[in-house]
Order: sequence, then structure tokens, then C-alpha cells
Amino acid sequence: MGRRGRAAVVVLGDIGRSPRMQYHALSLARQAFLEVDIVAYGGTDPHSVVLENPSIHIHKMSPIVLPGLPKMLRLLVLPFKALVQFLLLLWFLCVRIPPPDVFIVQNPPSIPTLVAVKFASWLRRSSFIIDWHNFGYTLLGLSLGRSNILVKTYYWFEKHYGKKANGSFCVTKAMQHELAQNWGIKATVLYDQPPEFFHPASLEERHELFCRLGDVLSCSREIRDCVSFGNVGRDGSAVSHTEESYDSNTLFSSKIGDEIFLKPNRPALVVSSTSWTADEDFSMLLGAAVMYDRRVAAALNEDDSVPQETLWMDIYNGKQYPYPRLLFIITGKGPEREKYEEKIKKLNLKRVAFRTMWLSAEDYPLLLGSVDLGVCLHTSSSGLDLPMKVVDMFGCGLPVCAVSFSCIEELVKVDINGLLFSSSSELADELLMLFKGFPDECDTLKSLRNGALATGYTKRWATEWEQHALPLINQVISSHNS
Repeated sequence: MGRRGRAAVVVLGDIGRSPRMQYHALSLARQAFLEVDIVAYGGTDPHSVVLENPSIHIHKMSPIVLPGLPKMLRLLVLPFKALVQFLLLLWFLCVRIPPPDVFIVQNPPSIPTLVAVKFASWLRRSSFIIDWHNFGYTLLGLSLGRSNILVKTYYWFEKHYGKKANGSFCVTKAMQHELAQNWGIKATVLYDQPPEFFHPASLEERHELFCRLGDVLSCSREIRDCVSFGNVGRDGSAVSHTEESYDSNTLFSSKIGDEIFLKPNRPALVVSSTSWTADEDFSMLLGAAVMYDRRVAAALNEDDSVPQETLWMDIYNGKQYPYPRLLFIITGKGPEREKYEEKIKKLNLKRVAFRTMWLSAEDYPLLLGSVDLGVCLHTSSSGLDLPMKVVDMFGCGLPVCAVSFSCIEELVKVDINGLLFSSSSELADELLMLFKGFPDECDTLKSLRNGALATGYTKRWATEWEQHALPLINQVISSHNS
């Protein structure tokens, strides 16, 4: 198939934090042979494969930022913000980019995005497709309540303009059913799948990543904690300065000459990626961390009077424990990050540590491919979407503990590729069960890892997109041009 024209990918958000729309752009360029214009906010760099593709052209809008205002004033200002965003979108969609054959727009947000894209598609004689990631009105309802007049108005706009699209994608069968039964919209299920750069990391890749992140991983925000006391050698003994001059050492790995080893008494590494928003309750993870810490102490018949320094020196001297230290890495940006960082500082934990960070689009897949377990706290405002972070984890062969909600079992298969939990206590139980005997005697964790690997390799984004997205895009463009 020769090159036929153009597509525009529209995101009223940071394109670097919109991976699914980046993957759409890549597939439109690579598999549909189209020139692609991305219209989105800047802020975070997309993956290098997007930036380096000569057929993808990124047009960055300036985000509209409201100053710190009381809640009531913010509600009054929101319509004016939406109007400014609408005019800005129209300028880019109708003037700044060449006329496309098809617009593909991310939803949510719905206002003013769907209105602007509908108007631009009419003016430029293009078709437009909505990619339903979730429902905007349910996200707004988290803060205002479903009965609020603004939420009801948002719902009307989302439904009314959603029905005007020439085609729709959605992320689950449950959402497809909801759109068909209650919105009168026929949508094609396009499951999130990991692209090729999500894969288990090699030992060398892991060691290089740990070296790059070494300062962040080993330095606590407050007092020293259970992973900030220094390096421990391959055999569990303290690493001398002489040895360090010849070795490349991290908290988790050691390199002697050309040979790399994972340390037997390294912390178990757990990752949770988040947007730090209200649909992810991180207090559940913090509660589980406290319970893990206390239950391990109880299992070892320790009391609270045992000083932190004793644990540091025991591990430094090679003492083995039936339960490992845990290091939680929380990745992402968002409005509630500082609130939870303050809560983390106040925790008095002996065997658990936390680090928060933002990783580049290239390092994030490497991290997922290097850790021992993923934790997902996404609950979905609508109950109808699935967390893309879990898909990425499976692509890296990483098993997952995920919060249970209505359609999560479309993705997480209990005792095959992950586990589900509904409370801090259940998550703590799972952490204790999975990590007992770490790193060598964790049969359940190893079994779940094999299941996650099988899930991740069953289908990749390019295959899913070619089977389910490309036919709809071809059909929409052909019918609109005929």
C-alpha cells in the first residue's frame, strides 16, 4: 500500500505521558504509511522512536495553567479555560497543520476536545475517530460528585459529540458494551498491548540502569533507611574501598571484570507507576508497607527497640533473613505526589524504603524489565478501563499485584500472571507470600513471572493495531472520501 495522505493525532495533554497515542502515531506512520501530525501539549519528551520517525511531526501547544485559586473560583474559571483551549485547538487543527484524512482524538478529556475536533473535521472535510480511554464525566465526578450540574453537563457533551464521530476505539469489552447499550455508539475494542521496546532486561542492562540510578536509589529523603547504608559484596560481605576501585557496585548488582552478579542479599525491588491522581489510593500501598514491616519483625520475634543500625550491620555482614528488605520505586508525575511524599517521610520503617522518581521514556521500560514485582493501584473512575501500566509490566515479564475492580480480570489472571487485592492487609499478605525466601526460593513469584512473560509475548501493539485498528481507519477514510 503506498502512502495515501495524512492523519492527525490529537491529545489535550502531555504527549510524553500519553503512550497509547504515541503508539497510534507510530502505527499510522509505519503500518498505514501516513504522514502523522501530533497536536498536543509539550512538557515530557515522547519515546525516541517517535521523535526520530521522519513521518511524525509534533506540534506543541502551550498548556493553559490556572493559578492557585479556591475551589469555588476554580469552578467559575473552568468555562473560560475551556473556551481558550477550544480556540487554541481550532487554530492548530484548522491552520497550523495540513488537512488530514482522519483525526484520531484521545478521550478524555472531552471538553473542549471533541467539540473542537468535530468542528475542525467538518471545516477540513476530514473524518474523525475517538479513542475512548475512559469517560471524562466519571473523572470529573471523582472531585465534584456524579450529581453535580457540571458533571451532568459534561456527560451530555461527551455523549452528544461522541455519537458524531465516524468511528470509535475503546480499551475493554465492558466499555464496548456500555457504549453500545447506553450511548448508542459502536466501538471497536483495541486492547492496550506492549510495543517491542518493553521486554525483560538483560543482566547487563539491569546493571547499567542500577548504576545510572544509583544516587537516587541509595539516598533517602530523610534519615538513612534500610537501603541507604552502603554496598554489600557478592558474597554478602562488606565491600572494601580497594575492591570498589576495581568493581562496579550497586545496591543490587556487582561487576567484576566482565562478569555481572546479582547480590544474594539485595532488596526485593517493587515498582508502581502512577499519575498521582484520585483514582489511585496510595494510602493502600503505604498501609501494606507498614504491615509488611511489622509482620516481618513479628516473624523474627523482634521488638520495636531493635535499632535500625542493627539491621544495617546484619545485612552488611552477610546475615540472611527469610524475608527481604523491600524497595518501592514509585514513578510518575501528578497532583498528589507531594502529599504522599510527606506521608512517606513520616513512616518509621526498618525493612521497607520508598523512592519517587520520573524516568525517561527509554529508562522506564528498562526499569520494568529489571524489578521483581509490579503493584497497580488503578481503580478506574468508570470501572470500564484497564491500566496500561499493567500491560507494559507484562511486556517486560513482570508479575503484578493489582487492586481488584469490575473488569480487571480481562487483563490480570489470578495465579497465572498476577494477584488481586482489595485492602492493605491483603496486599501485605501477598508481599509476604511472594517474597519469602527471596531471591532463590520464591516458587510462586517465579510461576507468576512465567505467566507474565507468556501474556506479554502473546500479542504486541503492532499486531493488535493491524488486526483491529487499521481496518477501521481504512474504512473510515474510504467512506469519507467516496
